[in-house]
Amino acid sequence: MTMARTRKRSPLASAGLHAGLLLGTLCALVPPLWLLVTSFKPKSESFSAALVKDFTLDNYQHVVDDTHFLDWFANSLVVVGGTTVVGVFIAATTGYAISRFRFPGMRPLMWVLLITQMFPMAVLIVPLYNTMATLGLLNQPLGLIITYLTIAVPFCAWMMKGFFDAIPVDIDESGRVDGLNPFGTFWRLILPLARPGLAVTGFYTFVTAWAEVAYATAFMTGEENLTLAGGLQTFVNRYGADWGSMTAAAVIVAVPAAVVFGFAQRHLVSGLTAGATKS
Repeated sequence: MTMARTRKRSPLASAGLHAGLLLGTLCALVPPLWLLVTSFKPKSESFSAALVKDFTLDNYQHVVDDTHFLDWFANSLVVVGGTTVVGVFIAATTGYAISRFRFPGMRPLMWVLLITQMFPMAVLIVPLYNTMATLGLLNQPLGLIITYLTIAVPFCAWMMKGFFDAIPVDIDESGRVDGLNPFGTFWRLILPLARPGLAVTGFYTFVTAWAEVAYATAFMTGEENLTLAGGLQTFVNRYGADWGSMTAAAVIVAVPAAVVFGFAQRHLVSGLTAGATKS
């Protein structure tokens, strides 16, 4: 009884906690709501604090009809799709190899994967640019895919190693007893159990390629060759700012990211629940 009274939160502390949560919620919701509301305003009312008075879809129509937005979208789909599929496969196989096998150079490989995360992206732009120029991959989707893989794979491989470490080695041994080779064991037995890790890895890889700006603008030239992240910058430059078109394009760009997040979250929760209730 005494411990219950001791742990009971005082009214002042409870009020402070709820106020802090409310403030955090407002800070998280106000920017995207402002973005959404502004996208439906006429350009003359972009900085108006009032809600939408004259609802219009002109900003969206201008973005789709009068810019290279559809080209940007197609370029992003190619880059993001390639980066996600190849990145998840490489990260999963690398994480599994490091988790299960002992081979010469394993520890240096683990250190290399860790050290690569310590370099700021800005430092790597010049050497990667020179490498892509030498290989003739500038202004090519393949160049961006390879570049994004260098960002996503090291972190995702470490993350997948943690998921594989949590899966009992007995499952691998049972697969070998049943006649499966190492890749068959990985593909048929281990990978389905690591579905939560694959969902998180896929989402991280997707976001890395979908929202990255620095490499996209440095390696791609010509408006028709830009990705969505690079294309958004064309609405705001030193000559002026078209906030109506910028916000409309940003809303469209956010929709696929929200869908992918919902998909990854659903699989992550269902995978964790299945693992928790499995006898």
